[in-house]
Amino acid sequence: MIQLGQYSAPLHTIAHISDTHFLGGGRPLYGSVPTDEHVSQALAQLEASGAKPEAIVFTGDLADLGEPDAYSRLRGLVEPVAERLGATVVWVMGNHDERLHYSRQLFDTVHTDETDPFEIPQDRVYDINGVRIIALDTTVPGYHHGDLTAPQLDWLAETLATPAPHGTLLAMHHPPIPTPLLVAMGMLELQEQSRLADVIRGTDVKAILAGHLHYSTHSTFAGIPVSVAAATCYTLDLTAKDRILSGVDFGQAFNVVHVYDDRIVHSIVPVGDTTEVTGFSAEHWAQIEAMTPEQRIEMFSSKKSPFNSQEAASSDQATASD
Repeated sequence: MIQLGQYSAPLHTIAHISDTHFLGGGRPLYGSVPTDEHVSQALAQLEASGAKPEAIVFTGDLADLGEPDAYSRLRGLVEPVAERLGATVVWVMGNHDERLHYSRQLFDTVHTDETDPFEIPQDRVYDINGVRIIALDTTVPGYHHGDLTAPQLDWLAETLATPAPHGTLLAMHHPPIPTPLLVAMGMLELQEQSRLADVIRGTDVKAILAGHLHYSTHSTFAGIPVSVAAATCYTLDLTAKDRILSGVDFGQAFNVVHVYDDRIVHSIVPVGDTTEVTGFSAEHWAQIEAMTPEQRIEMFSSKKSPFNSQEAASSDQATASD
């Protein structure tokens, strides 16, 4: 497809999904939230979108209680879709995850008696056609807040000492940002964030992908954009009256990340069925591509153009639905 604006095509496309919170046996979360169905819907929408991601990044809380079956079932849903898309799956640890079952079920890791899986952070590096994705384990065994050990920070600094051809994306569960609409989350945030800032400031890290909050938000950290993907399980109602936290089965979403040579674009994709009220069929692409830039301006930008009339949109929508 031709580029219609001022920008060239992105170098990379990454899907960013977070907080699936699967339970063993396919049990609904809190007795009513169909976590499996939400993930299946998100993956179906991703596959139908034509986005063609090179990687699908899951930023933690994959399982709600760290049960082996929860990881196996999630893996069984995700891997066939990733294979069809030609995408690498990047798993990241979250505070609800348990390192032993996480590593066994998602990476087929074999642990010996001499190896304590709870002492081994699940940090991994992925080369995705020139863009580097670092999965950083910010979890603290037995707790829900986040932290990083000194050896982890040393390892990260050593890894980042050599820049990647197209830069680095840092994927982690606990976002290093304030949460002014969710004050309670301050008790569960990443501790001593300045230590991480000292490591990544001035490196080739182009963006930080995170989860944990169950709502979409954006900020910067050490001069680096931070994008938090909302959960696919349930989200938090940030306007609920007289509630410290209010989880709702509504507003689930995932993000699509486009990497350009000089910037990152994060697009939020709501999960769920919708009703189209206006639109135009993809059949028109051939006409658009055949036009000159000047003809496109007159057809699609001019307020007097037949394209911009409500009748044209309604007619095209009706034709597409027939």
